[in-house]
Amino acid sequence: MSNAADRPRRVTVDRDGPILVEGPVEVVQDDGTVVVSDRFVVAVCTCRRSRTYPWCDTSHRGHKRPPAGRPQDRGQSGHEPEGSHDGDHH
Repeated sequence: MSNAADRPRRVTVDRDGPILVEGPVEVVQDDGTVVVSDRFVVAVCTCRRSRTYPWCDTSHRGHKRPPAGRPQDRGQSGHEPEGSHDGDHH
């Protein structure tokens, strides 16, 4: 599928959610499978929890990504300090 050259596609990245892409789009998956959506805006899953992957089904809403921390903030072993986790195991 070729994109029209009249304007660039808009891609919106949300740190806590999917990538929104102005459609229509084709997504080539890692196994070479091509999936197509002709919707006006397509939500592409980034957490891989979606049952409709590569499309987002909002499965990410019940989970939070761990905060981006520097290794020195987690102690010498590379693990989080005792009692600092939020109970969300991945």
